[in-house]
Amino acid sequence: MKLNQEQMQFLKSLIAIRSVSGTPEETDGRPGTPYGSAPRAALSFFLDNASKSGFSTGVLDNRVGWCEIGEGERLIGIICHLDVVPAGEGWDTDPFTLTEKDGLLIGRGVVDDKGPAAASFFAMQSILEDGIPEGYRIRLILGTDEERTCSCVEYYDQNGEIPDIAITPDAEFPAIYAEKGILHVKISDTRPLQTDISITSGNAANMVAPSATVTSGDGTELFTVRGRTAHASRPELGINAIDLLPSALKDNGLDAEIPLVDFISNYDKDSLTDTEDESGSLTSNHGILRINGSEQYLVTDIRYPVTASFDDIIANMKEQADRYGLKVEIDSHMPPLYKPKDSDVIKKLTTIWNRHMSGFDGFKEEYRGIYSQPGTMGGGTYARHIRNTVAFGPRAPWSEDMCHQANERMSLRDFEELVDTIKDAVLELGKPEA
Repeated sequence: MKLNQEQMQFLKSLIAIRSVSGTPEETDGRPGTPYGSAPRAALSFFLDNASKSGFSTGVLDNRVGWCEIGEGERLIGIICHLDVVPAGEGWDTDPFTLTEKDGLLIGRGVVDDKGPAAASFFAMQSILEDGIPEGYRIRLILGTDEERTCSCVEYYDQNGEIPDIAITPDAEFPAIYAEKGILHVKISDTRPLQTDISITSGNAANMVAPSATVTSGDGTELFTVRGRTAHASRPELGINAIDLLPSALKDNGLDAEIPLVDFISNYDKDSLTDTEDESGSLTSNHGILRINGSEQYLVTDIRYPVTASFDDIIANMKEQADRYGLKVEIDSHMPPLYKPKDSDVIKKLTTIWNRHMSGFDGFKEEYRGIYSQPGTMGGGTYARHIRNTVAFGPRAPWSEDMCHQANERMSLRDFEELVDTIKDAVLELGKPEA
């Protein structure tokens, strides 16, 4: 479908809301916005527009909302999130102003995951205009803290109506049947720092750190190491400034004894596990580093294969940290997800993808033999947190992964094809034989 002016304005307004998760806020002394006011503002904006379009809407505890069309006991779900990672560095345009250039839509969240949420909304609007099929409802569930904890949809899973079948367009095509385990570990040092310099790097564990700044005791900036951000599930797409830091300190004559820096310099991710399976091998990303007079810690994002041993990974990480007198704590952990790739839902979604594959930018006929089967991923989606859910889209598997990167973008052609693909998917899944 072609986006109309009203839909384009909706997307622009949604991108403009700086919905990075923040600290909880109260309203009149009572719990108000558990993830900060900005994600809640994005949810309010979205649901207000859905209500004006004739959808029924609801909100659970200011954590997660939904909008719905149709009637019947059967419920088909689409699950997206409205929070985004921090903008980071390296943008050529304002990250919170949707920019149209050379057939591209550019802005933070246009891929992950405001764009897919808007595309899902437009697909449902189209279904509403065509006439809703009888016998089932379609509900778009909207979380607001996916980039940190996913507690928003975990709350929904315990307190909301669970779809009979759901998709989450927060990955890539075709359907995803396995997601790696995601582990965030905090490596810290409680001993006094033996230097007066301070080091600051990274904004989120699930982003490749784009820079690392070293300052003197009086706050003067000594130098900054530059890298390039990317999603932590694909760290090879970026350049991690934390990894470059030890050499930069030496080059600037600041190679004082800092055990945490020595740990980074000699860190061996390959020793954590030797398991490699159909979901891939282990990846590791140092996402946040803070070294100063009051705290010394590193937060590392680890994505591990579905058959790897979590206990072995933790034990091997502790063994490395022990060499430098460092403490290891588990910040968060999402176990791997695995669904049989020959299940009816996976097969049906894969068939739908194959119908739409040629509509995405960069398609070549030979891709039918390469990208026509369900896949795996290192990223984590809401499929782990709401029952009966499969990750499906929004990115063509041959396209560049722009999640969490500067100049995050999706072609207008891909966006419009995504709308049609989601519409096709929910209509097919709604049929009784699904």
